[in-house]
This record gives sequence, structure tokens and C-alpha cells, in this order.
Amino acid sequence: MIYTYEMLKCLLSEYKAPDNKIKRMCDQNELVKLTKNLYETDTKIPGYLVANAIYSPSYLSFDFALAYYGLIPEAVYVYTSATYCKNKKKKYANNLGTFTYRDVPPSAYPYGINIIKDGENTYLIASAEKALCDKLYSIHPVKNKKELIHLLFDDLRIDTDLFYQLNFEDLSLLCDLYKSTNLKLLKKVIGDTNANNTRANG
Repeated sequence: MIYTYEMLKCLLSEYKAPDNKIKRMCDQNELVKLTKNLYETDTKIPGYLVANAIYSPSYLSFDFALAYYGLIPEAVYVYTSATYCKNKKKKYANNLGTFTYRDVPPSAYPYGINIIKDGENTYLIASAEKALCDKLYSIHPVKNKKELIHLLFDDLRIDTDLFYQLNFEDLSLLCDLYKSTNLKLLKKVIGDTNANNTRANG
């Protein structure tokens, strides 16, 4: 369970020096210090279950979510999350892992977020389509569709079969929310794919 510093001090008020008790509990791995004022009592909880709480509002996205859906082959050991209007990247490291946060446009932030229940816990993670959009938004823009295809399948190593199983209607709608060159080009690639499929099926 997550507690703020003030909540812990109240719970440990019977001790003459609650701060010292909190420090000892962290040193003895009875408590995990997530940030300056935030603590987790479950020292074995997976990091993805606390990522949203460490810096909020936020949802898991970018590389972590792409790996979660199997869209990229690499294992991802950093919990990467999206925020908005924070104006700078954030990074936290604690006993549960490394957590990074970066902005996406406020217009895009609320869409394509899944609420996942994991036992008694819940967490927020981007849909596969949203994670791809967030990732492309975070990368320096390419010049044309050919370069974008190279970026997708050679640089990012997006799984081709899974890419073509994405919901292109949702993906297209999301692309419009970013005002990003990469996302504009992705929408064109999607349009070309849909057009080719229509001709093939017609």
C-alpha cells in the first residue's frame, strides 16, 4: 500500500522519532521510498503498479508499453510514462526500478488509455496505438513516408504482423491530436495501407 510521509508519521506517532523509524524500515527493506514524500509498504510489488503514483497524472507508455504489447522485441527495464504540461523530463530511481516521465500534448493525453486490474491493484497504460503515437512524437521528425517506414520497422523494430493488426481507425484519430510531423506521416502510411487493402479486396 502507498503512504505519504505525513500518513506514515501519523501511523508511527507512538515512536519518539518517527523519522528515524521510517529510515530504519527503509534500510531494513520493510518499506520502499518511492520519492521524497511517498512510500510503498509492499517491497516486492512490481514497479509498473506504482509508476502512476510516483508522478501524476501519468500513464505507462513509450517503450514499456510497446514491449508490453509485444510490438518491439527488446525487454524494457525502465518504466516509461507519459505526462502533460510538466515541461521537463523526470527520472526517479528506487528499489523497485527506474521510472521516467515525459510530456505528450495535452490534446492527446486523455485518449487511448487502458485501466488494467492486477489483483487488488489497478494501473494506467497506453493502448498499443497510443503507445506507438507517443513514441513517434518523442522522436526527432523524419522527412517523408519512406523514412518513417524505415524508422518503424528498422530502427524501432516494430513487429510487422502486429503493426498491421492495430486498429487503424483509432490510430488515425490519435495521429490528429499531436500536431507532429511523424504522426502526420504515420497517418499517410495508414491511408496508403487502407487504400491498397481496398483495391486488393475489390
